[in-house]
Amino acid sequence: MVREGEEEEEMMMMMATKPAWLEGLMAETFFSSCGIHETRRKSEKNVFCLLCCLSVCPHCLPSHRSHPLLQVRRYVYHDVVRLSDLEKLIDCSYVQPYTINGAKVIFLNQRQQSRAKVSSNVCFTCDRILQEPFHFCSLSCKVDYLSYQGDDLSSILYRIDESDFTFEGLRMDGHDQLGEISTMEDGEDILVISDESEQGNNSHKKEKKKSKKKKPESNYLPGMVLSSLGNRRKGAPHRAPFS
Repeated sequence: MVREGEEEEEMMMMMATKPAWLEGLMAETFFSSCGIHETRRKSEKNVFCLLCCLSVCPHCLPSHRSHPLLQVRRYVYHDVVRLSDLEKLIDCSYVQPYTINGAKVIFLNQRQQSRAKVSSNVCFTCDRILQEPFHFCSLSCKVDYLSYQGDDLSSILYRIDESDFTFEGLRMDGHDQLGEISTMEDGEDILVISDESEQGNNSHKKEKKKSKKKKPESNYLPGMVLSSLGNRRKGAPHRAPFS
């Protein structure tokens, strides 16, 4: 009986194991100075190499030219990735997106609560206030929750198509493809945030209509997700331990 229990626990751990690129993406420190090129201008590490599983700066890119590369941006000192890029790698359904500078983005990691509120819809991992029908405020919150539940992460992961993450597709001149500064700071007049908890005045009515979200579509059976989410466990860890 003890042996059967050990085998079951080992199987659950294998199912919840994160691939190296996902573990690295959520644990990496972006926008710090590159140790190799720290004396050169624009040496902040804002690109993640999906093959080497590490962050690199613009000066490192030539040595990663043939590797799949993912660009990371900043908003209020937090790392975000465009939803259109991230959803090519992993199912982002139930993760709340935000519209910033005309592009939908997903936060990589959970953020510190700014203020206490009473709401019926909060993040299943960190209790952050969310809009309906979302259950997670960041990618790491979803991954950590499913890992804690022992769910098979392979059901939400996609095969990396290197043609979607080419060196040529990056804009390393400090601007993203929309022509706005890729480091998105709080207080910029051009910001449009689709989170209703962070929007309260009537001056953004037109922007709100443009950023109206559609209900996310899941690529796996809703029953599996709702069953897992319905049996929410209290005390879920805020960060899955490194294996």
